[in-house]
Order: sequence, then C-alpha cells, then structure tokens
Amino acid sequence: MKCMGKSCLNHVRLCSLFNTQCIKTRHFISTSTSKTGASTSIEEFTALCSKGHVKEAFKSFRSEIWSDTSLFCHLVQACILRKSLPMGKQLHSLTITSGCLNKFFSNHLLSMYSKLRESQTAITLFDHMPWRNIMSCNIMINCYVQSGDLDSARNVFDEMPQRNVATWNAMVSGLIQFEFNGDGLCLFSEMHELGFLPDEYTLGSVLRGCAGLRSLRAGKQVHAYVMKSGFKFDLVVGSSLAHMYMKSGSLEEGEKVIDSMPIRNVVAWNTLIAGKAQSGHPEEVLDNYNIMKLAGLRPDKITFVSVISSCSDLATLGQGQQTHAEAIKAGACSVVDLTSTLVSMYSRCGCLEDSVKVFVESESMDPVLWSSMIAAYGFHGRGEEAIKLFERMEEEGMEADDVAFLSLLYACSHCGLREKGLEFFDLMVGRYGLKPRREHYACIVDLLSRYGCLEEAEAMIRSMPIKADAIIWKILLAACKIHKNADVASRVAEEVLKVDPQDSASYVLLSNVHASAKRWEDVSAVRKMMRDKNLKKEPGVSWVEIKNQVHQFSRGDRSHPKSKEIDLYLNELTTEMKFRGYAPNTSAVLHDMDVEEKEDSLAHHSEKLAIAFALMNTPGGVPLRIMKNLRVCEDCHLAIKYISETKNREIIVRDSSRFHHFRNGGCSCGDYW
Repeated sequence: MKCMGKSCLNHVRLCSLFNTQCIKTRHFISTSTSKTGASTSIEEFTALCSKGHVKEAFKSFRSEIWSDTSLFCHLVQACILRKSLPMGKQLHSLTITSGCLNKFFSNHLLSMYSKLRESQTAITLFDHMPWRNIMSCNIMINCYVQSGDLDSARNVFDEMPQRNVATWNAMVSGLIQFEFNGDGLCLFSEMHELGFLPDEYTLGSVLRGCAGLRSLRAGKQVHAYVMKSGFKFDLVVGSSLAHMYMKSGSLEEGEKVIDSMPIRNVVAWNTLIAGKAQSGHPEEVLDNYNIMKLAGLRPDKITFVSVISSCSDLATLGQGQQTHAEAIKAGACSVVDLTSTLVSMYSRCGCLEDSVKVFVESESMDPVLWSSMIAAYGFHGRGEEAIKLFERMEEEGMEADDVAFLSLLYACSHCGLREKGLEFFDLMVGRYGLKPRREHYACIVDLLSRYGCLEEAEAMIRSMPIKADAIIWKILLAACKIHKNADVASRVAEEVLKVDPQDSASYVLLSNVHASAKRWEDVSAVRKMMRDKNLKKEPGVSWVEIKNQVHQFSRGDRSHPKSKEIDLYLNELTTEMKFRGYAPNTSAVLHDMDVEEKEDSLAHHSEKLAIAFALMNTPGGVPLRIMKNLRVCEDCHLAIKYISETKNREIIVRDSSRFHHFRNGGCSCGDYW
C-alpha cells in the first residue's frame, strides 16, 4: 500500500497536528491524562467528532482510539464535516505508518476523498486497494459520476461481480443527472428484471428521468408501481411524481399528487410552486407561496427563484421587493440563480437602476447573470450599455454562451444597431463556434426588418438551416405594417398561415397593413376570413400597481369602480394636451369611420385609462409604471410624450416588445419600436 498524499508525512508533523507523541505501531498506548468517567466515555468522543472537533477528540481519547482502531472512522467523518482535506490526509498517513489500515477504514477514506472532491486521490486509492467490496465500488461509482466521468462509472458498474440496490441507484441516478434519461430508464428496467426491488431513491431518480423525457406514458407506469409498492406517501417519491406530471404538461395531475400527500415539506411545496410558475400561472404561485408560509415552512432559494420569476411575469414590483427582502433575511441572495432572477424581475418591473444595483453587488457571477443584465439593458433601449457590458464580460475572461449572444442581439435589434448586430452574429458563429438557434435568427430578422430591409430579411428566413416558425414570419409581417409594404405583407402572410392557420394575430397584422394603405376592401376580406374561422383579435389590456393592488383596464371598459372619474379626468387631460400641441394620430385607427369617432376610440385605449388612474392616485413626482400586453400604438406613444411633459412625470410603459421611458416629452426608444 502506498501513501495517497504527495509524500508520507514524517512523525514530527503528525505529532504537531495531533499534539501527541510519535506513534510507531498500533499497539503503542500513551499514558492518558486523568479524566472523569464521563469525559472518557465513547459517547463524548463521538459527540466531539460529530461537531468536527478532530484534534480535541484525538488528543483526549488517544488511548481509546489505539485500543479500538475502528474509532478512526469517526475522525474521518469529522474531517468530512469540517471539509478539511489536509487533516483527512494526515489521518490517512497515520493509519498507514501504524499499520491500522483495513477494508472498513479504506472505504471511509474513499468516501472522504469523494465527498471532498479529491477525485484523483480517490481513484488512486481505489486502484491500490487489495480489498474491495460492494461499498467500495458504490463509492467509486458516485465519485466518477460527481466528476462527470460516466464512462468510468459504467466500467466499475459492469465489472462488479455483485451489486446491491445502492449500486443500481448510483448508476441510474448518475445517467439521469447528466440527462441520459433514456439510458437511465433502460437500466432501471434491467434492474427490475433481475429482481432488485427499487427503493424511494430509485423511484425518485426514474421519475426525474421520465420528466426529462416528458414521457407521460412511462411516468404513469412508474406511478402504478409506486401505488402497488406502498411508496405513495413517501415525500421524495411524491414530489418527484408531481414534478414528472407537471413537466409532462399535466399540471392538474401533479396537483392531485401534492394534494394527496398527508404531509408536505419544502420540496413538495417547491415542486408545486415551480410547476405553477413554469405552466404560466404566476398568480397561483404567489397564492401558494403565502399558504406555504402560513403552514410554518421556511422558503429556500428554489422557492424564491420561482416566486420572484412570477413577480417578474406579473410586473408586481411591490410583491417582488417584499420577496427580495425575505430572501435576504433567509440568506439566499448569494445564490447566482436567484441574483439573475432578481436582475430580470427589477428590469421587467421597470426598475433598471435596481437591476444594475443587484448585478454590481453580486458576490459571484456566471454567464447567466451577465446575460440577464445585458438583456435588461436591451429591454430598456440601452443598447450601447449592453454592448459595453458584453465587452467587459469578454475582458474578464467569462465565456459567452448562446444565451448571452441572444441577449446582445436582442439589444441591438431594439436599438436599431444594425451593423453591430450583424457583427455580433458573425462573432458568435465564427470565433465562438456557436450554432444559432431559431431565436438568434429571429433577432437578425427583426433587426433587418425594423431597418426597412424587408427583402433581405425575407431572404434570410428562406435560407435559414432551421425551418421558420410563425413567430419569425410575424416579425417580418409586423415590419411590413411599419413600412406600409402591402405586397411583401401578402406574401409573408401566406407563409405564416401555412405554419399556423389558426393564429388570429397574423390576420390582424395583415388587416392592419391593408388598413394603413387604406385598402378597406382587403381589410373587409381579411376580417371575413377571421369570422369564418371563428377567430378573434386579442384585446389590448393594461395594468398598473397602486399600493400593492393591481388595477386592470381594457379599451372602452366601464367595469372599474372609478370609470366615470377616469373618463372625466382623461377628457380634461386631453384638452390640456391639445392646448400644448397634441393632435390625435387618427391613422392609428384601422377602421373606416369619421374623425370624431376615431378620436373617441383613441382616447379610451387601455394604456391611457391606466395612466389617468395612476395620475389620480399617486403624489406628484412619483414615476408611473404601466404594463401592456400588446405593443403601444402610434397615437398612445405620442400622447404619453405630451402627458409626461404636461404633468412633469416619468412614465415607464412596458409593452409586449420593450420598455419605453417617457420623460419631458421624449421617449427612450427614440421613436424606434
């Protein structure tokens, strides 16, 4: 047996570490200091080890340790607890020089090196072990999996003459951890056929594999086994089962599993909350979060990521700030995933400065966090800052991934930085060797389309190595409306409707293009097609948060309890704006009606109603934050400029595409949206 450290440590160093004499053999027992009966008990020794007090335990009980060398195992466990690799290596050397090393202790050392991420030392120890058993091999499989070497893990697995359930668990979970889900499920089937009975850990891993494959059929088969084998009330299995259903698109079935659990722990609540968040039910996420806290459970970093993401989707700044404060109290804000989520949340709630603050104060950074901040700048029309941040990211040696480039291209497309955008696209493909996804091509098509290069954008779509979806074609179709090109629009609309013939937005866009060109007969024809297909335009909705309460408005809606007061205020505001030079842009009304009707229609757009209500219910000087599900129309964009100047307010509007910061009669987008 060779020493696994860089060299066998001399006895002087060993004595220095443990404050004891040089030990020649395991039969040598030093004279122990006088202790009371309680202080010399094995219980006190194990208690010291359980707290990580290695030196104190060895010094106080060296006589007992050399009498019963199995106690060395407790010292090794204490090293794992303290994450002290040097001290663990000292113990290893000590047992070698004293001849105490045996199969049982070797396994504890192997486990220590594996858990302390000293994989190479663990491999060397394993290769030199004259005695190996199932436990040795199981530890080694886990060690290889932990270091990402699945081939070596599988070699150990295949060479084992005997296996137990823990062996199968290590290999199955390792494959699924690295998303070899199909291989993991095949190995599970082999395990079952050979007569090994899966336990809760096996079933948890297999259900995660089914979730990764989105395989509802396989998941239901495992569910049936769970019911037969009596694991239905196990917390690990129940949470994994619910996760599988939710990942596979069966949110309702996942909820039923959670509801049937007699006890819910944090993992179960996180499964439910994350499932709701990923399925697009942010309001229910916040409801479940509050119920979880009322049940006396403490949220963790996983909970906070889901909840803050939902605040981002709803643009509920008050709730987001409150959850951020709770995350700080829980000590979860140092997690990079949560930091990235906070950057996105503040950005999507219109608070770019808070996004920057969170980013700057972050203790650790990864490409996702950098990408989130780049995207935040782009979303708020700060393309130059996005580019500078990307350049800084490169200077600091951070490897940009496809997500970072997507954020960068998005920023360029929304700020009209055509040449820069094309340059970064070439950089991504050329220097970084990244394969563009459909989303990257969408950004370039958007960049070209907004710039008026409609034919060039169309050519790019038709030459893409990836099949175009309806979204990319609709980007070009929307640009046809901006540039009033009905001919290209008709051609593009045909392509959109081939991909998605039931998409009402495409018909509306085509109708708008014809209306902009005053081709009313074509408008009528498109609307007739919509009626025949029973398709309806998505209504415009705007909402604003006042004192942690969200108020929602739609065009012409009279359901709000203050609707009469809002109308009166809006009429007064419009008169004041006209006095300053505002003239309603009636070309934004895509119907054939007289001017007065058009002006009345424009005056009651949802964002104007939301802004009027916010002005009535907030003190002067406070910025207004309005959210809208569709893009802001040309007249509303013009009107909000006048309102910002008339009322001396900053008005931040988030539409479906980007943020607009209106100040002193101007907009951050530079009228480019």
